[in-house]
Amino acid sequence: MKSALFVDFDNVYSGLRRLDQETADQFARNPTVWMNWLIKSLEMPEPVSPGAKRRVLVRRCYLNPQAYQRFRPSFNLAGFEIIDCPALTSEGKTSTDINMVLDIVDLLQHETRYDEFIVFSADADFTPVLRKLRRWDRRTTVLAIGFPSAAYRASADLLIDQDEFVRNALIFEESPVLPPTEALPSGPSASECKQLALQLIQQAVQEATTPVSLARIASLLLNRIEGLDASSWAGLGSFRALIDSLRLDPLVVCWESGGTIRDPQRHALPAPPNHRPANGKQAKLVDTAIETIRSEVTKASQPVSCGRLATMLISLDGNLATDWAGKGTFRRFVESLDVKPIEFNWNGSGGVAYDPSRPPDRINQASQTGAAEWTDKNLYNIAKQIHEVTDVPLLTPEKYRNLITLISKDVGKTPFHLMETGKRVRDSCKETGLPVSRADVTHVLRGLSMRGHSFDDGPNDETTLAKKLADNVRSLCLREQFVLDEQTDQAIHDWVSSQ
Repeated sequence: MKSALFVDFDNVYSGLRRLDQETADQFARNPTVWMNWLIKSLEMPEPVSPGAKRRVLVRRCYLNPQAYQRFRPSFNLAGFEIIDCPALTSEGKTSTDINMVLDIVDLLQHETRYDEFIVFSADADFTPVLRKLRRWDRRTTVLAIGFPSAAYRASADLLIDQDEFVRNALIFEESPVLPPTEALPSGPSASECKQLALQLIQQAVQEATTPVSLARIASLLLNRIEGLDASSWAGLGSFRALIDSLRLDPLVVCWESGGTIRDPQRHALPAPPNHRPANGKQAKLVDTAIETIRSEVTKASQPVSCGRLATMLISLDGNLATDWAGKGTFRRFVESLDVKPIEFNWNGSGGVAYDPSRPPDRINQASQTGAAEWTDKNLYNIAKQIHEVTDVPLLTPEKYRNLITLISKDVGKTPFHLMETGKRVRDSCKETGLPVSRADVTHVLRGLSMRGHSFDDGPNDETTLAKKLADNVRSLCLREQFVLDEQTDQAIHDWVSSQ
C-alpha cells in the first residue's frame, strides 16, 4: 500500500505535552522509532489485499521553526521533508493547515497513485479534506491526540488509538533490571513486566538441561506475571515482540518449529526442524479456535474481552503464544478466522468480541441492566445523549465520585504520569470492586489534562477535579454543537461533579 504521511507537529506535540512532557519529547526526538511501528505494526485501513505492506513514500512534517527548531535534526534523520510554518499573526497562528491541505490535494492528482493518506493532527479543519479523499476512493488514517470531534473521527477510515500509540510506538528507555524477588508484585507496569519476564526466562533456562520451548516460556510468563495479557503482551502487541525487546545475551532464541531458547554454553543445538506438512494440525487448531470463540461469546451476556479469549486459546495450544500461527499477533490471528457472526471491536483497551446478531430481547436486557443502575432516569437519558455524541464514559454519578476519589488519592501519593497513573487507578478500582475499565480511567485523566489541569501543581482535591472534569464535558458538548441549556448544564453537574 503506497502511503503519504502528513504530520502537524505543533498540534501533536502540544497535545502530548498537555498529557505528559516526557511522552511529547519522545515523539519529537525519536520519529524513527514510531515510524518503524507505523510501517511494521499498525494495521492498514480496509480493504487491503492479503500480504500487503505499508510503504510510506511521502513523509512531510509541518513545523514552526520559531518554537521547535531544536527538533528539526531528528525528523531529518527519519527521512522527513520539513515544511517551515512560522507564526503569521500575533496570536501565533501558523499556515500549517492550509499548507497540508494544498499538499494533500496536490498528491491526490499526482501521477503516482497514493492509496493511503495518513494525517497526524486533531484539527477538525481537516474534516473536509478527509471527506474529499473518501470520495476519490483513497484510504485515510488519522492520529488525533486529545478529543477529536465526532465528524472528524467519522471521516477517517482508521483512527489510531492514541493510548496504543503512546504505549507501543513511543518506546522509553528501560529501567535497570531489578534483583529477583521472592514474590511477584501485583499489577506491574509494562517496564516491570519486561523486567520480571527477563528474570523468569533466565531462571527457567538456567534450571533446564535442554533448550526450553518458547511455548513453555509464554505459558510461564502468563502464569507468573499478574497483569500480563496474552492479547497485548505488556503493550508490545505479541509474544515475539516482547522476547525481542529483552536483552537476553548470552541466551540464544530460535523461532523455527515452535521456537526454543537455550544457553549455548550448556545446551546442544536443537534437532533440525521436520518440514513435513502440518496442514492437518493447522486446520484442527483453526477449527478449535473458531469453536472456542463462538462458544464463549454465545454464552456470555456481555462482550468478551480479547485478553480472556487469548488466554483461553493459549491454554488449548501453548504454541500459539509464540507467533499466533504465523500471524504475529492475537489480533491478526483472530481476524483471519471465519467466526461469523462474531465481530471484534478494538476501540477499547485490548478489544472485545461480541455477537451483533443477538436476539433483540438480550440486547434490550443488557441495555436495561445498565439503565437500572441509575436512580434518576431523566439524568440517565441526558447522560446517554452526551455519551453518544462526545464519547464521555457513561458511568453513574456514584462511579464518577468513587473514581475521582481514587484519582485524588493516587496523585496525592505518587507523581502523575498518564499511563502509570491510569494503571494504578485501574488496579485500585479492581481492589475496591469499582467496575470501571482502563479506557474509562484514561479518558477521565486525559480530559483533566487536556482541560489544562496540572497534577504536579494541584490542587488535586476531589472537588477541584470533579469541577474541571465537568467543565471538560461541557467543552466537548459545545464543540459537538450539543445544546447546553440550564437543564443540561445542571445535569452535567449532577452527573460528574456532585460530591
